[in-house]
Amino acid sequence: MPSYGFLSTHPPTRCGLATFNSTLAAHLTADGTRGGIVRVTDRGDDLRAGPGVVHTWSTRTQAGWRDAAAALNAFDVAVVQHEYGIYPGADGEDVLPLLRRLTVPSIVVLHTVLRRPTARQKSLLEQIVTAAAAVVTMTGTARDRLFVGYSVRPEKVTVIPHGAADHVRVPADRRTRPHLLTWGLLGPGKGVEWSLQALARLQDLDPTPTYTVAGRTHPKVVEHHGEAYRSGLHRLGAQLGIAHAVDYQDVYHDQAALGRLIRSADVVVLPYDSREQVTSGVLVEAVAAGVPVVATAFPHAVELLTGGPGLVVPHRDPAALAAAIRRILSEPGLAARLAGRVRPLAPDLRWPAVAARYGALAERLVAARLPAVSAASA
Repeated sequence: MPSYGFLSTHPPTRCGLATFNSTLAAHLTADGTRGGIVRVTDRGDDLRAGPGVVHTWSTRTQAGWRDAAAALNAFDVAVVQHEYGIYPGADGEDVLPLLRRLTVPSIVVLHTVLRRPTARQKSLLEQIVTAAAAVVTMTGTARDRLFVGYSVRPEKVTVIPHGAADHVRVPADRRTRPHLLTWGLLGPGKGVEWSLQALARLQDLDPTPTYTVAGRTHPKVVEHHGEAYRSGLHRLGAQLGIAHAVDYQDVYHDQAALGRLIRSADVVVLPYDSREQVTSGVLVEAVAAGVPVVATAFPHAVELLTGGPGLVVPHRDPAALAAAIRRILSEPGLAARLAGRVRPLAPDLRWPAVAARYGALAERLVAARLPAVSAASA
């Protein structure tokens, strides 16, 4: 089995990329396979290195990509998480010289593929794909955007879904009132204000629903705007007269607590404002847990939920959100039918299956490299 070097933000940093990377790394090395994390840190991050971190690349270090590349070259394959703005330089461009300096094959995981990138973003992503040995998108939508909007070699691109924990095995803690749930790091664009307005439209239901908004405010949002967004949600709930029905859990749930919370929900609500989001780990976790989802029409939701385990509604439309939630809570048999549509999807979404596909891709890259290395040294 090849050894793996991982480049990404990483715990104790709390963001979607860090969570994804740490989980993927844990599964790829669970059998004792050697692995190490090259952790990217920014201002305000907790700098204590966690288990498995072999090098830290501070975004404030000039040309820090050189030492980061050297650390990754100690492994057989480099797995690089890509998101604009994670790495230093304009649009995170310093990841490009790192990729070019690698002497081992690299798998670049694209968490964002913009439909309307700037000229710089488009050029940068095309060069990243050229430098990588392989590229992974997590949805067919992201792959198709690459093929249509960017100049890339299609044979380099593989679709591997975002992984999910096996929450189905967690006992469902059902409540006496219908329970709506949104979770994840909080900030503008999350769309929780639309869910609050939808909840106000559901006060005629008997019993009336409760709504949990679980998660800390995103560290970058706190750094620049404090808790203004969260405070605005509290004010809106009071104005709408539904503050008593909303539970704000300003905590970062561990996997066990999150599983219990998800399984207690009757509906997961994803009211995101983004029309660009091609990957949502929260969406995959909800679907894999067998909980019906109501989501706005961001690309990943359209791909995964259309004709599947949830309902898709227009953006910024609380009336449509309320109508979809009402259907799931009130229409006989609908929730069970939506949950039943998960069964064909769930096995491929769980982390062991997802990690196995990364492992197979890595083995192919290493096998393809060996003849080339032998020829070069002959």
